Amino acid sequence: MGTILFNAFASLQQKLKDKNQEFANVTIQIPHDYTAADLIKDMALAPEDVEAVFINGTVKPFDSILHDGDRIALVPPGTPGPYRVFLGMKNKNNRSGN
Repeated sequence: MGTILFNAFASLQQKLKDKNQEFANVTIQIPHDYTAADLIKDMALAPEDVEAVFINGTVKPFDSILHDGDRIALVPPGTPGPYRVFLGMKNKNNRSGN
């Protein structure tokens, strides 16, 4: 077991709010070998609802295993910003370890 700190951004906040789920600075208990994809599923979001998963400030593939103390942020598709390439969000398939 471990604990992560979870945040959702932009339109994902409303989607989670509509499902009566917390979305800002949420502490979540996770089992061993829990992935970002598991988190997305457990939040009742579809993979296409999420463009990028930030783990400790870095974009990672959806199949990345989460660890105790990790900070996780989910970002929806089309989030504007001048730093998308720098952050690793543009032209990158984050859904697998490719």
